[in-house]
Amino acid sequence: MTEDMNQIEVKNFEIGDTVTGKVTKVEEKQVIVDIQDSKLDGIIPISELSSLHIEKASDAVAEGDALELEVLKVEEDALILSKRKIDAKKAWEKLEQMFGKGEIFDAEVKDVVKGGLVVDLGVRGFVPASLVEAHFVEDFSDYKGRTLSFKIVELDKEKNRLILSHRAVVEEEKGRKKQTVLDSLAPGQVLEGTVQRITDFGAFVDLGGIDGLVHISQLSHEHVDKPADVVQEGQKVQVKVLNVDRDNERISLSIKETLPGPWANVAERAPKGSVLTGAVKRLVSYGAFVEVFPGVEGLVHISQIAHKHIGTPHEVLKEGQEVKVKVLDVNEGEQRLSLSIKDLLEKDVEENLDYELPEESKGFQLGEMIGDKLKNLRK
Repeated sequence: MTEDMNQIEVKNFEIGDTVTGKVTKVEEKQVIVDIQDSKLDGIIPISELSSLHIEKASDAVAEGDALELEVLKVEEDALILSKRKIDAKKAWEKLEQMFGKGEIFDAEVKDVVKGGLVVDLGVRGFVPASLVEAHFVEDFSDYKGRTLSFKIVELDKEKNRLILSHRAVVEEEKGRKKQTVLDSLAPGQVLEGTVQRITDFGAFVDLGGIDGLVHISQLSHEHVDKPADVVQEGQKVQVKVLNVDRDNERISLSIKETLPGPWANVAERAPKGSVLTGAVKRLVSYGAFVEVFPGVEGLVHISQIAHKHIGTPHEVLKEGQEVKVKVLDVNEGEQRLSLSIKDLLEKDVEENLDYELPEESKGFQLGEMIGDKLKNLRK
């Protein structure tokens, strides 16, 4: 063989050229690379291994790795190379496409820094604290190493600026879920929800992506002064859909209509002839309405208030007064309850007197008794 045939073709590389090489040695602060078509060794300083800060070279590469690199400097005995620059070029091209399409992608959180999170996408991506979650997070320390879904919200290649958002992904997903639930709702449906927020006028219930309002009047069959007296945040509740306003995304719900009505089983709770205690709720010309169970009022007709004749119920009763009543009749279907106060009252003493005299006082003896009384008066 001739000497020319044994010679290896050697290229002269310049700054900016792209070369391929194989890692032959990994030192703490640099990496030695065997460069194809070159007798010179390649050296990659630790600062040129990654877009992120690393403590040692082995955090980025290992012996035997095949790398595509850019020439930074040509020295007599070595080529100074950069892996970071090639990674960044490829990354920016891909990232620009993803940004343009609004793509969502998964990436690992490499570091937690002041003000947010750092992600390695071939270039350094930063997630400001306000764009991590849709809710406030006090401590991000446990986010390192976690894989999250991101969306690019700002990209400036010239300034090497890449801003990512996980919050945008969460809110988009929430919006899709919200719309799906909204489209599926119809008046009359009974669903399970979770009380999210309590206000003076009612409670907001999460239906799995969208909240509906249970107005204070729809919380219970009984009168409610404060919603917090009836429900608590985080409580699971059954609700009935009353109305759906899709244009304004407003949903009206009722807890009351999922509960047994106040008149349910009244015939068992207040059978004919039973005696109950109740409060006078209303007085009208023809009688008094007495609440015997929450939400259940029965009528005491004016004729059933007292034994004596009265012109109006106001003569003997007042609103709020507690009274005992006897059930005269109950009609659960028509929600009617007839009551009596009179049946539980004793008649006037005069009406209860028994004028029948003993046997020995009957007949002529009655006259004799009257005569004796007259004689005594003359004395």
